[in-house]
Amino acid sequence: MKPIKKLLGAGLAALALAAGTPALAHGPLPEGTPAEERAAYEADRADILAMAGDFRVRFDMQESTRWRSDYEPIPAKVSGGYESVRVIEDSGTRIVLQHLLVVDIEGKSHVIKHWRQDWEYAPEKILAYSGPDSWSWEEVPEKMRHGRWSQTVWQVDDSPRYSGWGQFETQGGVRRWRSSWTWRPLARRDAVRHPVYDRYLAINRHQLTPDGWIHWQDNTKMGLIGGKLEPVVQEYVLNTYTRFNGYDVKAADDYWAATKGYWTAVRGIWDEIAEKKGGIHVKEEAETGTVISGRLLELADEVLNGQTKESAAIAEARKLIDGNTGGK
Repeated sequence: MKPIKKLLGAGLAALALAAGTPALAHGPLPEGTPAEERAAYEADRADILAMAGDFRVRFDMQESTRWRSDYEPIPAKVSGGYESVRVIEDSGTRIVLQHLLVVDIEGKSHVIKHWRQDWEYAPEKILAYSGPDSWSWEEVPEKMRHGRWSQTVWQVDDSPRYSGWGQFETQGGVRRWRSSWTWRPLARRDAVRHPVYDRYLAINRHQLTPDGWIHWQDNTKMGLIGGKLEPVVQEYVLNTYTRFNGYDVKAADDYWAATKGYWTAVRGIWDEIAEKKGGIHVKEEAETGTVISGRLLELADEVLNGQTKESAAIAEARKLIDGNTGGK
């Protein structure tokens, strides 16, 4: 860590692994020469930044192996759409990518603010999913920070979803980022079915392709059965992002230009809550994600359409988030 510390000016304190964290995916990474450290860091950054752009997206989800004889895997599901991914922050060791879905409804383009991914180099802690409706700070072991990046994923209303840390590695000529074992709450596609499982334990991989990138998930769906957390079924998810701009890209950029001030403030409010309360506890429901998600998104649309001033929307968003969150 010492060479890259000097190069990047990162001062990291020694922290211990929080109890209950899933097992580590890998051991500590060896240190290289300053030139090797810098080259690896820049290659990692390039791969993260290459996920920005305009894409045709294919979501391929399949429950494969059941771990309980009384469970029947559901049929595979394939869907898709168009998505613009924008770099909304890049400070060197921190990169933030915002996803924006563009859908056509009766010949008119509509933009849906989608997920967000924050990448941080040599993270000291992550905001990890810790159980129903709760996210807690987890310390990354000091020896596991060097050369690694955390990825924190946020929901459509900028509330937390999951976070993990891992490294870029090359195997068989393919370079990818591989996460630690990561807990996640159910996606709405599962939550609305009210299944026996209620969370995922997963490994996430991100890798570039000749025409875009993929997000590959290996999900063990877990549930509290008889008071004990048990595996129910394995799921494999392959989200494929293929570069394509033959849709209304302007709609995505216009939406973001009009609402980015509001969403910047919303992100800041969630961050304040997490720091002040030692994590985030917010009630979720199957249909919408958090119970305040619908209104937070409506406020953005009102700003976009000129129905509500940005300052008023931010004030209401703060009241909603403050009033519906607690610490963990």
